[in-house]
Amino acid sequence: MNQDIQSARVGTPGASCRMTAKVTKALLACGLVAGPLFMLAVVIQILVRPGFDLGRHPISLLSLGDLGWIQIANFVVSGLLIIAFAIGIRQVLHPGRGSIWGPFLVGMYGAGLIIAGVFVPDPSLGFPPGTPDGIPAAFSLNAILHGVGFMLAFGSLTLACLVFALRDTGQREYGWAVYSVATAVATLTFIMWPGQQVGISIRYFIAAAITWTWTSVIATRLIREYSDRSDTITTLL
Repeated sequence: MNQDIQSARVGTPGASCRMTAKVTKALLACGLVAGPLFMLAVVIQILVRPGFDLGRHPISLLSLGDLGWIQIANFVVSGLLIIAFAIGIRQVLHPGRGSIWGPFLVGMYGAGLIIAGVFVPDPSLGFPPGTPDGIPAAFSLNAILHGVGFMLAFGSLTLACLVFALRDTGQREYGWAVYSVATAVATLTFIMWPGQQVGISIRYFIAAAITWTWTSVIATRLIREYSDRSDTITTLL
């Protein structure tokens, strides 16, 4: 008898909604933690990896050397978390404005991170220690594909910011729209700034910090919005 009652409870619409809500919140939480985990791993490596100088070396070079597997794993795990986040975004936004391009572009950001992790750059600029100073005269296929992943990641997330800005404008959430546009503009500015290559690694680091902050902020916002909505639905049921 107790088993029958329990089965009936599990099969109720309220129980089903609560389970769906838990899964969706877990997916959104992936977007919340991905950025802090990525940046923490990078900062620790910057501090402890011998010969690494953020003033000269892009963080992608951390994928090289005996401990390079740490940054490779950092790229791949972060990418997988962002893809999970994109699935959560789809569930929250569907069928409203931005429900297609928003999660798609965020998912492409995750895919770009995975590509950048699987395909490592060439040794350069004296890193790892013992590598000749300067940039190689010709790039390997791995390095080219790493660059493709880098551009896919930053390009997709920049466009995702604009999609969210359009959604927020339509909902008259102008503060959020301005924040997303500012994130896109700042990211492009730091990455595409013309002129000498001096300080480019620092600019890339700042751009990464800006974009990761955006994903965590948006994830927090969506979790809050979805929690309010799911609680209301569950109460009605």
